[in-house]
Amino acid sequence: MKIKLKIDKYVYGGDAMGRLEDGRVAFVPFALPGEEIKANIIEDKKGFVRAEFLEVLKRSPQRIEPRCKHYTKCGGCHYQHLSYQEQLEVKTEIVLDALQRIGGLEDISINPIISSDIEWNYRNNVQFHLNQDGVLGFMAGRSDTVVPIEECHLLSEVLTELWPSLALEPNPDIKRVSLRVGQDDDVMLIFETFSDEALEFSVDFPISAVQLGSESYYVLSGDDFIHTEVLGKSFRVTANAFFQVNSSTAEKMVNHLLEILPLDEDMTVLDLYCGVGFFSAFIAPKVSKLIGIESHPQASEDFVFNLDEFDNIELYEGKAKLVMKGLEVNPDIIVVDPPRSGLGRHVLDAIVELAPKHLAYISCDPATLARDAKRLTAKGYSLQQITPIDMFPQTFHIETISLWVTKK
Repeated sequence: MKIKLKIDKYVYGGDAMGRLEDGRVAFVPFALPGEEIKANIIEDKKGFVRAEFLEVLKRSPQRIEPRCKHYTKCGGCHYQHLSYQEQLEVKTEIVLDALQRIGGLEDISINPIISSDIEWNYRNNVQFHLNQDGVLGFMAGRSDTVVPIEECHLLSEVLTELWPSLALEPNPDIKRVSLRVGQDDDVMLIFETFSDEALEFSVDFPISAVQLGSESYYVLSGDDFIHTEVLGKSFRVTANAFFQVNSSTAEKMVNHLLEILPLDEDMTVLDLYCGVGFFSAFIAPKVSKLIGIESHPQASEDFVFNLDEFDNIELYEGKAKLVMKGLEVNPDIIVVDPPRSGLGRHVLDAIVELAPKHLAYISCDPATLARDAKRLTAKGYSLQQITPIDMFPQTFHIETISLWVTKK
């Protein structure tokens, strides 16, 4: 069903929002506030609808021409029709709206957003899907359809030069194909497969290649890790461990965290969801003890390797809510960097039970941050400051670092 719609505001997830004549909310991608557009309803619910953008009837002066030929078809980018400065303002507004509307916080002061030094070609890793012909592509927005691509302006120069040279045979067993670039332009190729049968693999240039099966792990070529450098510190990152995709903005994240944390040499810091030790490596030299908790086995091994130079480190491998039950420690500061789902109730309760004076919360989802903000406030913590960070220009994704202080 085709509709005409006046757009009122941006919402988290890449959409803009307007209202139908019956009062229901309509969510549409690629539209701008103040515009009048034509759209086609593709999901009709009792309280809202989702629609696909068709054309602009009344154009916003903020609208610019996107750089990529695949924009609006590929699901990777959401804001190429906005200048970068406008993108930063939109993301700040979305964080504020989530904290007020979902978190119930009032009188919030948000620090200026930390921007990315580069708006394009910033990603040091990329994840492709394959269509039935074995052609690399990205998933269309809100769809299981693979959009074959001929260009992508988010990938680093090394990956931009490399990915078109990948020649893959059609293989229904391959779920995803990823590329990572590290120090000295070292590259790793990662195959994720449905089964555990080893792939036939050959390559005529030096590259590390790993296959991650449902229950298997094959090194097809080279090593199963790469090294990535941030602020002069080298990190080993294994094939299925997470690392920040925008290296220059990752440096800004670390610097900001170190600026706001009141660290001293007598403190104990707990780093929850510590991963390969990205934040721990910079906190450890400034405190008496650093304790990491991580559930991912390979990331835990990387943590031990990356922080081997320190003798004030402890690491517990396991699920956070289970490990924290047995901790006999009173940390001065807890740093959390949870997945997109945020902190579960059991983890949040365990944090409150340990009663750190300060809690630093690194979030990649304003909605789950706002939900947890409401819970933290009810448990006696107050928001001291929050800073949005743009790790992903051209997309709706927003990182934040917030600092919480106990009222007790």
